[in-house]
Amino acid sequence: MLKRVTVPTLFPPPAYSHASVVEAGTRLAFLAGAVPLDAGGKLVGEGDPVCQAERVIANLREQLHAVGSDLAHVAYTDVYVVTNDPTVLTEVWDVVEASGLSAGPHASTLLGVSCLGYPGQLVEITATAVVPEPESGVTR
Repeated sequence: MLKRVTVPTLFPPPAYSHASVVEAGTRLAFLAGAVPLDAGGKLVGEGDPVCQAERVIANLREQLHAVGSDLAHVAYTDVYVVTNDPTVLTEVWDVVEASGLSAGPHASTLLGVSCLGYPGQLVEITATAVVPEPESGVTR
């Protein structure tokens, strides 16, 4: 079970929670960073952090689906953006928020960084998600 906590004595966060609590015994998935590469390994959205963020969210959805989860079950993310401009961070966060990922809202950290692993890469998102028990009669 996943419980999202917004602490009333702290400044209200925009579209994320202060904490996510997962009960012991719940299956968790720790996902490697989703990156803006297509299935062939080609960078998507060169020079465009918003386009890259959209691809990263799409790839994150695929990662979650592969382990039996989805965006609604994400407990925590780190969102990395190659920038020192708060406006660019906001543009990328707008993509995260529009994706439904923040519908919980999940706990998250948004960071401006100097570089990421692939040439031209501007955005990466790591995630921790609950993997819900399959509904009875459903096989994988």
